[in-house]
Amino acid sequence: MEVTTRPTDYYALEELLTEEERLTRDMVRQFVEREVLPHIGEWWMRGEFPRHLVPRMAELGMLGANLPQEYGCAGIGNVAYGLIMQELEYGDSGLRSFVSVQSALVMYPIYAYGSEEQKRTWLPKLSRGEVIGCFGLTETSAGSDPASLQTRARRTRDGWILNGTKMWITNGSMADLAVIWAKDEEGEIRGFLVETSWPGFSAHEIKNKVSMRASDTSELVLEDVHVPEEYVLPKAVGLKTALGCLTQARYGIAWGAVGAAIACYEEARNYALGRIAFGKPIASFQIIQERLVDMLTEITKGQLLVYHLGRLKDSGRMTYAQVSLAKRNNVRMALNIARAARSILGAYGITVEYHAIRHMCNLETVDTYEGTYDIHTLILGRDITGISAFS
Repeated sequence: MEVTTRPTDYYALEELLTEEERLTRDMVRQFVEREVLPHIGEWWMRGEFPRHLVPRMAELGMLGANLPQEYGCAGIGNVAYGLIMQELEYGDSGLRSFVSVQSALVMYPIYAYGSEEQKRTWLPKLSRGEVIGCFGLTETSAGSDPASLQTRARRTRDGWILNGTKMWITNGSMADLAVIWAKDEEGEIRGFLVETSWPGFSAHEIKNKVSMRASDTSELVLEDVHVPEEYVLPKAVGLKTALGCLTQARYGIAWGAVGAAIACYEEARNYALGRIAFGKPIASFQIIQERLVDMLTEITKGQLLVYHLGRLKDSGRMTYAQVSLAKRNNVRMALNIARAARSILGAYGITVEYHAIRHMCNLETVDTYEGTYDIHTLILGRDITGISAFS
């Protein structure tokens, strides 16, 4: 397998990876270089998610990769899973978001909160890409404050009736199965599996985006949707269970952001070495060297951060606050690097023939979703002081 060597492993992190982790990373890197990078600018400009790549991603074992093999998944470790996210986001945040949602926000809650029958029914289909899933928690007035969600679940003789609207839902208009969070008549938040073909369910893709254009983002509307009892996730009771899914997704995001940062750094470095101004490469100017040094330093710190977070996760010691720190740091780091790379590229940096502006626009969204930078600041502040600033 021929894989491009990258100049960003400045602290020899390669030496700490297992053979499985390296092989997993290299497999996804080759996929991205061959099947994504030549076309992603065009897909992004058209506002098109490359759905034709889903079977290929499933074939390579990317969907639910860190879940057990007994449910048709790859069963790899969490560092290897993180490296998948890194390589996908080197291509585009939209690709990583698709896999993150399918894996961490649809397959994980079924695995963690579902019945054995639900696991055996849905996880193999989701891992093969035969079923595409979405996660419905966020609402127009319930983003950073998910406890205020307005979607309601009313119990009936043979199940539940759901009514409500979800907003900014990745994979929403192409999903076959939705994990929907709603409040019951006692005010308790519960998780439900909803087949999107059921009467009363509709999805409306949001097209007027200048970020995450190669991602399916939708509004979900539920109007008297009947959910049979066997589609209720039995252990998904309480807001804590929904937030547990977000912890899994944020872990992948922290890794993915490193991939976007690496892509921008490499592009800026290569451009600076080849761009001649005043008779010499702009890489010879002190200000450009300072920017490149700052970029590589921050990438190296981000790499080490998620590597050890993955080891903590594999050993069962990872906490949600540690994930908040990694998501907060790495996404903002990647966004700043994308902006710096765009600056180094000059006028060429605003074209999709280069990647920096696309990553920059995408990362504005990644900096916001799955908990904004400020929300993660307050999560960490509460953890280190014992005082909540939320109320």
